[in-house]
Amino acid sequence: MSGSGPEAPQPGDTAEEAEQDWAAAKAFYDNLVSKRPRPPKPQHAITVAVSSRALFDLVEERRIYEEQGVEKYVEYQQDNENVILKPGPAFYFVKALMHVNARLLELYPDDEERFDIVLMTNNHAQVGVRLINSINHYGLTIERFCMTGGKSPIDYLKAYLTNLYLSADSEKVQEAIEAGIASATMFSANKDVAYSDTQLRVAFDGDAVLFSDESEQIVKEQGLDRFFEHEQLNENKPLAQGPLKGFLEDLGKLQKKFYAKNERLDCPIRTYLVTARSAASSGARVLKTLRSWGLEIDEALFLAGAPKGPILVKIRPHIFFDDQMFHIEGAQKLGTIAAHVPYGVAQKYHKSA
Repeated sequence: MSGSGPEAPQPGDTAEEAEQDWAAAKAFYDNLVSKRPRPPKPQHAITVAVSSRALFDLVEERRIYEEQGVEKYVEYQQDNENVILKPGPAFYFVKALMHVNARLLELYPDDEERFDIVLMTNNHAQVGVRLINSINHYGLTIERFCMTGGKSPIDYLKAYLTNLYLSADSEKVQEAIEAGIASATMFSANKDVAYSDTQLRVAFDGDAVLFSDESEQIVKEQGLDRFFEHEQLNENKPLAQGPLKGFLEDLGKLQKKFYAKNERLDCPIRTYLVTARSAASSGARVLKTLRSWGLEIDEALFLAGAPKGPILVKIRPHIFFDDQMFHIEGAQKLGTIAAHVPYGVAQKYHKSA
């Protein structure tokens, strides 16, 4: 009968079929000799997706795109494909991820639980050669590319099981946050700062970043005194998780792998909580929440409303996550690469300002 026969495979393969696909690919590649480490399976990896404008400085190229259109933009990129792009805001963060991977491979050569960096860009494929040339020039280990040609990256981020998405496009970041993907908009520092080559340093705000915005809502709507009272009454009730809690958890898992090899004092990952909260009046709930999650933070800094920029200068993190733009701007001015997390009640007040 016409149209009969085996059904075409449907999207959404089962986990077993996906595992069989990976096994077949591994069997093929295991016969190939290469000094480059192979990307881990997405289900084992901590996948960090970065856009081309986060990884590289594409300010001039973006201007051409906006003023002259996509055809002139592609033409410019092709004419300059042998001109190496300068580092963008996520560049040194990516380099630090690579250092952690190198250390992990020394200690656990057969383990796939490490960072997998994916270039997730809405660029057209014709621009790919310049991006590849720049990535190879700097020796970046980025094997997976996803060039969407203007299409939203959200479905691809999900397919790659993305743990963190960094972009210079605030609209795409907002879309990813709404899809439940940890995401942030990258901003370059206004000053050049030397970053650690041997330790990945990640600084997080608390409310609306690691934690939900429930307490921040009380500050905005009922004031500080009511907030202090609320936090003390609920000191033993863990805060709900925020959009970056999962990434802190991922970092913690990798830290424990170093601790297991007696490398705690030489761990290449260090985490920081940098919060405007006051320690005495509202800090206990934060620390007890982290404890209830089974998470450690290496350093906790309660600033009681003081500016974050001067403290961040001393930390020199590769990335600082915050939900409020005035903290982002203050960090930028003093030389910190900051990442805005568009989540929670602060966004409503920022838009109405």
